[in-house]
Amino acid sequence: MVVAVAGCDGAKGKPPAAVQQDPAQLIAELTRGISPSNPYRDPKADERTTIRQAARAIADQDANGNRDRLFSDLGFVVHRGTDPATGRAFDMYIATGTDKRTWGAVLIDTTRKPGIVLEVPHTGFDLNTEKLGLALHREVDSSVLLVAGAHRQAAGGLGDVAHNDKSLFHLFATELAGKGLEQLQLHGYADKNLPDSEAVVSTGKARVGPLAREVADALADAGVDICRAWKRRCGELEGKTNAQGRVASLEGDQFVHVEMSYSIRRDPGSWDRLVPDLAARINEG
Repeated sequence: MVVAVAGCDGAKGKPPAAVQQDPAQLIAELTRGISPSNPYRDPKADERTTIRQAARAIADQDANGNRDRLFSDLGFVVHRGTDPATGRAFDMYIATGTDKRTWGAVLIDTTRKPGIVLEVPHTGFDLNTEKLGLALHREVDSSVLLVAGAHRQAAGGLGDVAHNDKSLFHLFATELAGKGLEQLQLHGYADKNLPDSEAVVSTGKARVGPLAREVADALADAGVDICRAWKRRCGELEGKTNAQGRVASLEGDQFVHVEMSYSIRRDPGSWDRLVPDLAARINEG
């Protein structure tokens, strides 16, 4: 059963009614609403403070019991229940889009202390990256899934949260990284842009750490033709201008930028091949 808490009532966070859904349905609904005409704005100063507090509440497993209130203040509703694919309890916060706050979704496995954040910055634009992100989240222990909620072209390009250091997405990702979580960010590219490879693994401006090497090795073991950006040029797909990667470079955090070809992303059979191997390698690390 999944409980959807539509904000908080006057009794300080007591949940009202409940509906039954699962994370896959909720993410699919979010994705269907993605359009270049999406309204979008960056968080205001007070909201930025709340975002950082909410991210810390995730990293600390809601030690102070105020996570729901913080997300409610940011215009999110919470859906909580048991993931039918894993049998594990989850909390999923989804932005309602009020006041142009199309800020996406955050999915948490509440049974484990978070250790990695899986990031989907171009929902509905990089085909099926949100589905790959969810599939990976369900197999990676201790993961948080962060999904953007506006089209990358929304609001004159402000919706491109991978390159917008004022966005909620960026603030969440970097705050979680500051609390020790690794970052794995999923992107997609057209086959013609790098025809000799099926995926690119890079670290943007950040250092090449163990996670990047493990991700590349896992994809290669799954039969994916990999371009490792630290070994050779991979066209314009190396994430050098990625905002989250730039912060990781300055702070010494582990950040991995994965570009997957259209051929890989369009084929669920490819996911079945690569997700288990990739998740197993991350879990071992």
